[in-house]
Amino acid sequence: MNKKICVIGLGYVGLPLARLFATQYDVVGFDINQGRVDELNKGKDSTLEVDEESLKQVLKNEKNDSHGLYCTNELEDIADSQIYIITVPTPVDKNNRPVLIPLQKASETVGQVLKKGDIVIYESTVYPGATEEECIPVLEQVSGLSFNTDFYAGYSPERINPGDKLHTVDKILKVTSGSTPEIGKEIDKLYKSVITAGTHLAPTIKVAEAAKVIENSQRDINIAFVNELAKIFNLLEIDTHAVLEAAGTKWNFLPFKPGLVGGHCIGVDPYYLAQKAQEVGYHPEIILAGRRLNDSMGEYVASQVVKAMIQKGINVNGAQVLMLGITFKENCPDVRNTKIVDVIAALEDYGVNVTTYDPWANPDEVKHEYKLNSTNEMPNSKFDAVVLGVSHNEFKEMDLDRFRNTNSVLYDVKGVLDTSDKRL
Repeated sequence: MNKKICVIGLGYVGLPLARLFATQYDVVGFDINQGRVDELNKGKDSTLEVDEESLKQVLKNEKNDSHGLYCTNELEDIADSQIYIITVPTPVDKNNRPVLIPLQKASETVGQVLKKGDIVIYESTVYPGATEEECIPVLEQVSGLSFNTDFYAGYSPERINPGDKLHTVDKILKVTSGSTPEIGKEIDKLYKSVITAGTHLAPTIKVAEAAKVIENSQRDINIAFVNELAKIFNLLEIDTHAVLEAAGTKWNFLPFKPGLVGGHCIGVDPYYLAQKAQEVGYHPEIILAGRRLNDSMGEYVASQVVKAMIQKGINVNGAQVLMLGITFKENCPDVRNTKIVDVIAALEDYGVNVTTYDPWANPDEVKHEYKLNSTNEMPNSKFDAVVLGVSHNEFKEMDLDRFRNTNSVLYDVKGVLDTSDKRL
């Protein structure tokens, strides 16, 4: 298969995929963000998903037929591709309703250059049916071509785990699907040529969409369960982590831990499934109950920090608190949908002054996304409370006593410290 591939969207999902395909194929990476394209062409990836050496090994300075990656924001550069892979974000709005605008805009872009025989593959997380109901009509309208006659489609859900250098894109089994049985086999063969972990060809696009959305819904519900356990055991004055460690000795006990559920997958995908379920007349009780509980954890953590401060006789109003970490997970610069901001907002409601230190997060991005100040510089003062919000390796190896007043609280959201006063 000597197809020209175009990857639309060069973020956490698109760039690792484009780089991988570029080791064997002629690949054009397209992104509407000129700044993103410029940094990639210099061999720099601010998401830190692809290291400089690996990126420079596949980069091409000019567009030609050889294998490699050419990054651009020019529509004319993608016009001769035969395979278009769309990897744009699918967030939710402030009311937790799916936002498909990036997906529709990307479909419009591809529709402008779509030709007979081309295949469009979607990787963005959606509800079952979204590809054929929302995206294909856009492709048809803009291109003037007929679906499954002139062009074809597929769906292969992304399974990127930001910050994970062990389970990289090529080492994670890939679900594939196509709009016809023949196209399904062709798409499966394409991915199989670069994914060393192998592939699973789903019978339809809807099955592949549904498989993706329940992967993260399942994790969300399991985390909600242990979060509820943490609330119960805290009231009973039992160490939740000790309970989970004891229960984990049973061979089939699932090793989930309590925590804040953010990011662009687990905290978002269940809403896509819930929206579709409601459209067809079913109210998903367990899925939405899990979401409500997990979304409440930021305020709960803040209340527990304040309670611990009061128990130590620390005046809460005007207290100085250090928040360690603002990214949505450890050892990763991604701040999208981070629930640390909920903890900060709740603490500020108590009259607390919060200083946020995160060596991984871009302060400009934090300011833009949340109107919050954060710093990459290690604070040189002491605080009434220190909250470990994200378990970056730097924090686990740091002497946190240097940040603490004599009478202070160390609260461990992640349950990784041996010296904490309280933990979730």
